Amino acid sequence: MKSLPKLTIAGVMMACAQNAYAAELEISIQNLTQGVYFTPLLITAHSSDAHLFELAQPASMELQAMAEGGSLDGLMTVVDGAGANSVANPAGGLLAPAQATSAMLSTTHGNTQLSVVGMILPSNDGFVGLDSWTIPSEPGTYHVYLKAYDAGTEANDEIRGGGAPGTSGMPVPPPLESVIGTGGSGVAMSQNNMTVHIHPGSIGDDDSTGGKSDLNNTVHRWLNPVAKLTVTVQ
Repeated sequence: MKSLPKLTIAGVMMACAQNAYAAELEISIQNLTQGVYFTPLLITAHSSDAHLFELAQPASMELQAMAEGGSLDGLMTVVDGAGANSVANPAGGLLAPAQATSAMLSTTHGNTQLSVVGMILPSNDGFVGLDSWTIPSEPGTYHVYLKAYDAGTEANDEIRGGGAPGTSGMPVPPPLESVIGTGGSGVAMSQNNMTVHIHPGSIGDDDSTGGKSDLNNTVHRWLNPVAKLTVTVQ
């Protein structure tokens, strides 16, 4: 029996290795909150040495831009440079309370980890996130409940305004304009934990023209988890 040339054997091994990491994924994300919106989401499959964020570590400038203003531009540059497979803004805008969005994602070249991020509105620097979840190798449907994280880059004053990194206050998009109050004095004026951490949640109050917060405590308060991720591996 003739042996295969070494170059052919190496090529077969490389092809098998790449195929072992390839997957066709159907991904759905549902907003589980009553009155909170998600900005355009980023869903990305990447290698095991890459992260969009890490708990107890300072947020990158790209993560800060997403968590404070909803911009995915910087994070998209990072994941594209890392050879990730990504879907940005599958909902075509904000993902409203109780609504879901879905997308297909093909993974290749050792991109075995799945991450998701999107800003929580209204918030100062809160975001829904999933950090480097290992994509199952067996076909099937898998469910993961996603928590809300605080980027640690801005005080949670719960006052309308802001949107740009380093600018205090919460951005208020049109769907929230009529339900966000004014005149709040501020819930927290400093940030003690300046690393990425579990978000403490919103406080709010029942004073739409004053009080400490511009958030309505019967609409904008929430508890973890804030989203449900469903991944179908085909």
